[in-house]
Amino acid sequence: MSKEPPKDDYETHKEDENTLTTRQGHPVTNNQNIRTVGNRGPAMLENYDFIEKISHFDREKIPERIVHARGAGAHGYFETYGTVGDEPVSKYTRAKVFHGKGKRTPVFVRFSTVVHGNHSPETVRDPRGFAVKFYTEDGNWDLVGNHIKIFFIRDAMKFPDMIHAFRPDPVTNVQDSERFFDFCANSPESFHMVTFIYSPWGIPANYRMMQGSGVNTYKWVNAEGKAVLVKYHWEPKQGIKNLTMKEAQEIQGKNFNHATQDLYEAIEKGDYPEWELFVQIMEDGPHPELDFDPLDDTKLWPDDQFPWLPVGKMVLNRNPENYFTEVEQAAFGTGVLVDGLDFSEDKMLQGRTFSYSDTQRYRVGANYLQLPINAAKRRVATNQEGGHMRFDNDKGPKQNLHVNYEPSSLGGLEEAEQTGKEYTPFVEGNIVRESIDRDDNTKQAGETYRKFEQWEKDELIHNLVNDLSTCAKVIQDKMIALAESADEEYGRRLREGLELSSKQESSTGMEAAEEMHPLGAKDADKAVDEAIRKGHDAEPY
Repeated sequence: MSKEPPKDDYETHKEDENTLTTRQGHPVTNNQNIRTVGNRGPAMLENYDFIEKISHFDREKIPERIVHARGAGAHGYFETYGTVGDEPVSKYTRAKVFHGKGKRTPVFVRFSTVVHGNHSPETVRDPRGFAVKFYTEDGNWDLVGNHIKIFFIRDAMKFPDMIHAFRPDPVTNVQDSERFFDFCANSPESFHMVTFIYSPWGIPANYRMMQGSGVNTYKWVNAEGKAVLVKYHWEPKQGIKNLTMKEAQEIQGKNFNHATQDLYEAIEKGDYPEWELFVQIMEDGPHPELDFDPLDDTKLWPDDQFPWLPVGKMVLNRNPENYFTEVEQAAFGTGVLVDGLDFSEDKMLQGRTFSYSDTQRYRVGANYLQLPINAAKRRVATNQEGGHMRFDNDKGPKQNLHVNYEPSSLGGLEEAEQTGKEYTPFVEGNIVRESIDRDDNTKQAGETYRKFEQWEKDELIHNLVNDLSTCAKVIQDKMIALAESADEEYGRRLREGLELSSKQESSTGMEAAEEMHPLGAKDADKAVDEAIRKGHDAEPY
C-alpha cells in the first residue's frame, strides 16, 4: 500500500465554513477575474464558474429586467456623414451604416436607469442606460452603453456582486449606502465611477439632455481586414443638464416620471431630440506607452491625444404606439454587431456579450428576435426550430422545408460567400486569472475631480459625506484613502467632512452605522418616524 503523501503536497487551497463556492461545491479561489489569454484577454468560453454565476444572475428576476428595468424609448433615424472627421470612413471601417453621406438608418433607442425597478423614480442617483438599435441593411447593430463613459468594474466576474451590493438588502429589501460603499471601497477600480456618480453627473436632468457612450472599447475593420480600436460617444444637441441632490428630491416630490414625460412630450410637439455620434480611434494594440490600458473600461481616453471625430447624427422623431410591445420588449445585446464592426479583447465587453443576450432569451423568450421591435428589417433565414411563442419558421423562399440543417445537398440554406478580408487578430499568452497590468485606480479620478466646476466639487463632497457618514469607519477610511490618492484636496475635503459629520452625530447620540440609508437619503430614518408622526388618524369603515 502506497503511503499517503503529506497533506501540504496536494493541498491547493484552504477553506472554511465561510469560503465561497460554486453551485457544484467547488471552492472559488478567484472571484475577481475571468480566465483570459494573457491579462488583457480575450476571454475563454471555458469560464465555467463565471458562466454559472452570470447565467444564474441573469435569471434572478422575472419578468422585469435584472438591470435597466425602468426605461423610456423612441424611434428615429441615424444619418451618416460618410466621413470620420475629415477622412473617408472607408479608411477605418467597411460597415455600411457609416457609408454614403446623408444615408439614413432606422433606429430605436431605449433610455433607462440601472439599479432600481420598473416603477422607480427617474431622479435616483444611478447611471442611465443609453441603448441604440440600428436596423441596418446588413442586419441589426446594437450599441449598448450608459450616459457615463466609464464603469465601476473592469472584469465581468464582478458584475453580479456589484449589482447585488447596489440593490436593496436581501433581508430588509431597503437599499443601503453602506452596502454600496462596502463593495466600492473593496473594489478600488470603481473610484473613478464613484466620483462621477456622486457628482451632479449622477443625476441627469432628463434623457434628452444627457450624453451617451458605448463605455467599452470596440473595433472597426476596413475592407483590407485591418482593425482599429474605437470608443463611441453621443453628444446631445439640446445641451447637457444635471441636477443636484436637493433639486432631484424636489422634482421627485412632484413627478417621478418626469424624464419619460419630457421625452414623450418633446417628440409629440415636434421638438425632436438629436445627438451627434463621435468616435475616438486608436491603433489596435496594447499601447505600452500609455499609463492606462485602452481596454480598461474604468478609464477615459484623453481627448487631447485621441480627439472626438464626428461620424453622424441621430434624430428621435416618433414615440412608441405601445409601451410594452416596443419599450419593455425591446432587447439589446453587446454582441449584436454587423460586418465592419468587431469586439475588442475588453474582458468586461466579452462578459456582457454573453450576459445580455442570455438575459433576453430568459426574460422575453427564445424567439425574442421575432418580435417586431427586435426583428431585423431585412431578409432573415435560419434553421432554428421551436421554442415558446414561435410564429415564423425563418425559411428561405426556395428552401426545401424538410431540410433544417446545414450543410445539405437537398436544397437547404447555404453559407454566404465571404468577399471582405476577414479580420484575424493574433492572440498569444498563458491562460490566467489576472487583472490588467496598468490598473492605476485613482489617477483619472483625480483628473476628473480637478476638471469639475467648483459647485460640482462641492456637490460631490456633500453627497459623499452624507452617504459615507452612516457607513462603518473601516469603509470610510478606505474611501478617504482612495480620494487622497486621487487628489490632495479631494481627500482632505472628504476627510474633514466626515470628521465634522461624526462630531455632529456624536453630539446627538446617533450611531451612524446602524441606519439603513438609501443612496442620497441621509435622513431616511427620520422619514420613517415622520410618516407615523404626521399621519392623520382615521376611523375604520
